Amino acid sequence: MVARAYTVAFEGVEAHQVEVQCALAPGLPAFAIVGLPDKAVSEARDRIRAALASMAIALPSKRITINLSPADLPKEGSHFDLPIAVALLAALGIIPEDASESTVSLGELSLDGSLVGVTGALPAAMSAAEDDRMLLCPAVSSPEAAWVAATQVIGAASLADVVRHYTGQSPLAPSQPGEVQSETSSLDLRDVKGQERAKRALEIAAAGRHHLFMVGSPGSGKSMLAARLPTILPPMSPTEALETSMIHSVAGILDQGGISRARPFREPHHSASMAAIVGGGRRAQPGEISLAHNGVLFMDEMPEFSRPVLETLRQPIETGQVMIARANAHVTYPCKFMLIAAANPCRCGHMYDPSQACARVPECGQDYLGRLSGPLMDRLDLRIEVPPVAFRDLDLPNDGDTSEQVAQRVAAARALQTERFETHEGIRVNADAQGQALEEIATPDAEGRALLSQVAERFGLTARGYHRVLRVARTIADLEGAEQIRRPHLAEAISFRLSTSQEV
Repeated sequence: MVARAYTVAFEGVEAHQVEVQCALAPGLPAFAIVGLPDKAVSEARDRIRAALASMAIALPSKRITINLSPADLPKEGSHFDLPIAVALLAALGIIPEDASESTVSLGELSLDGSLVGVTGALPAAMSAAEDDRMLLCPAVSSPEAAWVAATQVIGAASLADVVRHYTGQSPLAPSQPGEVQSETSSLDLRDVKGQERAKRALEIAAAGRHHLFMVGSPGSGKSMLAARLPTILPPMSPTEALETSMIHSVAGILDQGGISRARPFREPHHSASMAAIVGGGRRAQPGEISLAHNGVLFMDEMPEFSRPVLETLRQPIETGQVMIARANAHVTYPCKFMLIAAANPCRCGHMYDPSQACARVPECGQDYLGRLSGPLMDRLDLRIEVPPVAFRDLDLPNDGDTSEQVAQRVAAARALQTERFETHEGIRVNADAQGQALEEIATPDAEGRALLSQVAERFGLTARGYHRVLRVARTIADLEGAEQIRRPHLAEAISFRLSTSQEV
């Protein structure tokens, strides 16, 4: 007799169905797990034996064989404890076989039989819904999984609760989704004094999800501007929130089952490794660019990042996804993020101040920013200089638009884009438009076309740079509510494109 239960194996954010088969056969007592398990899965037999002993359930003096099918799919993680225990309980006749076969389960067992929370409950619920099964998971992970309304989610605190639920002694109630997390910030764009051009670039970047590069002396306000970017971004749509939460669930950073509508803001240190930025390591975990999906990746002191790390950003910026290729895994993660980069003009940072600059000006600035390759810089839509603010200006009262006022304009521009791309699959904002879709939405008038041709010829714009100027101009037009791109829109977009051409 073979009893069956079901669980999932993770490959990126995808959860593949795994059938757990349990067979009891005569022979010397043994407990074997086959089907390409890793060390954590192989150790499940000791945790399950102790958990059953805590419930006064003794394993029979038979040969117990657990097969994880398909056998050629790598099985990693401690979440296989619960499905193996469920299949074994069904084989022992303690719980009904039909109940175990109609459920996808995952969870780690403690030696006392309690269930420990695991990562990946949200994508597991998605997989269970596709197979028309309910999901059984630890109680601490159930609010996260319950966001998938297409399937029933049952949260159990211990293996004993699972047995009582399946036998009808004490059925468990379906879990409810966790609360939507609300984040409030005391930061305001109005706190930044001066820097009106930088604020304008930040608004355009937020409206169209364009990449922004800021160059300025130390203390000029680059980090201050970047920190206030989340205050002007619109909340994520339900689809975007689910996409981002699935990545965070696999990474194990989704807080207590709550899904946040606030866009992620990731700011890795410049000492971060390639695996930390792009993804990789054990089980090919998502990196910072994927954790920033639908949000912001802020790279302060960008030239200080290692050259290999920076060069690996080129393809993800262009395609919106990254494939982590390892000897035993090929995992693809989405990574449509907004890159905000900041840099000093040179190593000492005082190239613009003759009284403090070193003797190597301007060669020091060329060497420092020369660490950023041309192909990488070509992918950054907006480039601005952030000059230092005079001391006398710091005493002036705050002026300019508040974050709330800018956020309203950004939200209005994003709403136009949502309506425009409603029939275009895979395109949500102007930064995603390419090919025929870009030609349809970003055709300039005659004067604008003449200006763009003149600039492209004089400054040698690449084809990529030409199209990125069109996307930025489309966003500027959206902020004004204009239907067609005109010469002033293109002129402003071009000015941001060429702002730091001399330094880079």
